[in-house]
Amino acid sequence: MTGPQSIGVLFVCLGNICRSPTAHGVFEHRVERAGLTGAIRVDSAGTGDWHLGLPPDSRTQRAALARGYDLEHLRARQVAPADFRHFSYILAMDNANLRNLERLRPNWYRGELDLFLRAGGCHGSLEVPDPYDGGASHFEQVLDLVEVAADGLLAALRARHRLG
Repeated sequence: MTGPQSIGVLFVCLGNICRSPTAHGVFEHRVERAGLTGAIRVDSAGTGDWHLGLPPDSRTQRAALARGYDLEHLRARQVAPADFRHFSYILAMDNANLRNLERLRPNWYRGELDLFLRAGGCHGSLEVPDPYDGGASHFEQVLDLVEVAADGLLAALRARHRLG
């Protein structure tokens, strides 16, 4: 159950079929495991509209399922103006999508608009590479990065918002 005081986290990539649904599924799993489903809402979206209504890429689903994350229920959608009202954290997978989000950001938005890896406390490269044109190892690399950043983000939210 989510309430008006729940913290909204939106993960964003280009088409919402590879990176952002991976982050969505992994982070949602972490939130559920921590018993914080009522405190943290999780969603994902894309800045592009090419895949609207489609499930995550089959390679994304296969790699995620091998690690225990079921993404089958997710469907691609595009970032909407309402997202800036509903999400305190809007986290992009790469700089190009962050720039797109900065152009869409209303002047009144005071939430956190940043790169997911930076918000998750990662150092070094702060972009999650797009695996779409790559092989299975590219999807595994995305999962490796996302799992580390998801743990860091959850720890940061727990500390910042004094969550159990």
